[in-house]
Amino acid sequence: MNYFELFGLDVQFNLDLAKLSTLYQTLQKKVHPDRFAHGSSQEQMLAVKKSTLINDAYQTLKKPLQRAQYLLELRGVSMPSEQASFGDVSFLMHQMELREMLDDVKQADDIDAAVFNVSQVFETEYQQLFTQLQAQLADNTTESNNLACDNLRKLKFYQKLHVELEKLEELLLDD
Repeated sequence: MNYFELFGLDVQFNLDLAKLSTLYQTLQKKVHPDRFAHGSSQEQMLAVKKSTLINDAYQTLKKPLQRAQYLLELRGVSMPSEQASFGDVSFLMHQMELREMLDDVKQADDIDAAVFNVSQVFETEYQQLFTQLQAQLADNTTESNNLACDNLRKLKFYQKLHVELEKLEELLLDD
């Protein structure tokens, strides 16, 4: 049983997160290990396993990039490792430009403005890729799934950049 089936959801990228949360809480109430505190050790172990599975499924499905990766895996698309190089040379060049933008924040006269500007660039580009990813996953063809895989890797890069920007902002503004 896959995570979507566990929650009784259609196997698709776009989900109603409020519904997912409600289903999660309902399932957890049914199998929570505390309900089996007086049961046999086998029943207790089974409750823990089910509860863990429900938690893992919920954590995966509630986060868009994890959900996308899980969906691609269900479709048989093997995700390259994070360290595997991109075939998209233009994106590799753009990665370098984005890292330079991040480095430029350190030298900026107005740190707040620099952080804001870089954050806007990151967010705009992230949203463009995310929109493409949604459409590619909805298409569900071999080609669109492979393109979604590439965009998912790019989106993960943007997430890392955003975390680096937040850390840099904390470091520079704490001084």
